Amino acid sequence: MNSEQHTGPYIHPTVRVPLSTGAPLVEATFASRSGQFLVEAQMGGRMVRAHLADRGRLTDMLVPGARLLLAPREEVGRKTAFQVVAVYQGHDLVSLDTHLPNRLVAAALSLGALPQFARYSRVQREVQLGPHRIDFRLSEGLDTCWLEVKSVTRVVDNVAVFPDAPTERGSHHLELLTNAARNGQRSAVVFIIQRSQGVAFAPDETIDRAFSRALRTARSLGVEMYAYVCPVSMTGVTLGREVPIFASLDAVPLELRRGT
Repeated sequence: MNSEQHTGPYIHPTVRVPLSTGAPLVEATFASRSGQFLVEAQMGGRMVRAHLADRGRLTDMLVPGARLLLAPREEVGRKTAFQVVAVYQGHDLVSLDTHLPNRLVAAALSLGALPQFARYSRVQREVQLGPHRIDFRLSEGLDTCWLEVKSVTRVVDNVAVFPDAPTERGSHHLELLTNAARNGQRSAVVFIIQRSQGVAFAPDETIDRAFSRALRTARSLGVEMYAYVCPVSMTGVTLGREVPIFASLDAVPLELRRGT
């Protein structure tokens, strides 16, 4: 149980950030992933190249014929004319922009839509903590909370899982937050599930055992953890319902996975 888990009903203002700004999004058909950050797609009878920010494997989503949403990009110096924004998995639209969760959390903090952090009036982004940067430092006087945000896109048996690829950086972030908690500083992680599916969240030990261990250790030593299912549409990603966090996929009750 999180140390400051809110109880009872709480209606937050609608918090939504756009998938992209500028030119309208265009639809394309996934053809191949020619590099970790490069996608080939068919669009209007021609092949185009698009940058992909998500470092995950995405093997269950980026399959031949998958429908993509691309954002046209004309910035000077870019090697690609498009950015991969999202992919349809069945009827579910999944955001593949790993920067979007930070923007969503920043908007939620500014609107007071995350009541567990409402007491902090100062929000700093990308603040150094040890050898790494943490996404947010929240403060009110001498009271500080270190807050890291993680982007989640993969769902297994109705459970949102992270990571989708080994993440040494992610483990380091958890270790920094754990050390802060040991030293009496409040620290927290928010997992933003960038899709409408998911009844719970759990670390995926089959992908990264070290991260899963670091998560369980962090939680046991006082690092707060929250997970939100955030539906995605053409108009943007919206802060949605909070879902429970489990120590492993095996720990998620079958009746919860089945929705019974």
